[in-house]
Amino acid sequence: MQPSADHLARNRAAWAAWAEEYVEPGRHAWAAEPHWGVWQVPDADLGVLPDVQGRDVVELGCGTGYISSWLARRGARRVVGLDLSDGQLATARTLQGEFGLRFPLVRGNAEQTPFADGSFDVAVSEYGASIWCDPYRWIPEAARLLRPGGLLVFLVNGTVLMLCIPAAADGVVGTTLLRPYFDMHRLDWPDDPSVEFHLGYGDMIRLLRANRFTVEDLIEVRAPEGATTRYTYQSPEWARQWPSEEIWVARKGG
Repeated sequence: MQPSADHLARNRAAWAAWAEEYVEPGRHAWAAEPHWGVWQVPDADLGVLPDVQGRDVVELGCGTGYISSWLARRGARRVVGLDLSDGQLATARTLQGEFGLRFPLVRGNAEQTPFADGSFDVAVSEYGASIWCDPYRWIPEAARLLRPGGLLVFLVNGTVLMLCIPAAADGVVGTTLLRPYFDMHRLDWPDDPSVEFHLGYGDMIRLLRANRFTVEDLIEVRAPEGATTRYTYQSPEWARQWPSEEIWVARKGG
C-alpha cells in the first residue's frame, strides 16, 4: 500500500471547483425515485437499498445528499450525511430546504469520522468515499461505525472500465487494457487534480474480510436499453457489454 496522505486536500480542492456542476443533477436526484450510478438504474430493478425502517444510517461522501434523502423518506430512524466538500454540503442544505426534509450534514473525512464506535446499522457510499477515499482507511472506518450485523453498500467504477479507460481528460473507454490489474490502488490523473482509488476483486474481498465483513452480493451494473448519461467517458454500447459500475454489499460480523 503506497502512501497517499495528500489525496484528501486534493479532492477537497477538486470538489470545490466542481460543486456548481452538481446542483441541478442533485436537485433531479432528490426529486427522483431511488436509482444507482451514471445510468440511473432504478433501485426497484437492482434491489440494493435495504430496509432501513427504524435504523441508523450514515452516507459516507454524501455529496448533494440525495441518497440520504431517499433513506430518510424510507423511514430510517436517523440519517447522517458526511462529506469533505463545503460546496457539496451547501447544495445539500439548499435542497433540504427546497424539499422540506432535514437531517444532519457533517463536514468530515470518511477515513476518520467524528462518530462513536457502533453508531450505525447501515453505511452507504455511491461515488463518495467509495472512490475518493483510500479503501485501506475508509473501509476499516466503516467497520468501526457499524454495529454487529450492520450493512455496508457501496458503488464504484467497474474494474474492467478502470483497466480500459485512457488517462486523458477527454478519453473514452475502449476495449484495450491500458493499465495493469495487479497492484491496483491509487490512481492519479495527469490532467485532473483529483485522486481516485480502485482495487481488484481479490484485494477488495480480502480487505472486507480483514474487517469482519462477509460479501453478500456484487452487482455488476449493466446499462439499460436506451440509457443515456451526461458523462462522456463511456458509451451505452460499451456499458451494455461490460460492467461500467459495481455495487458491493457486505455485512459486518458479530
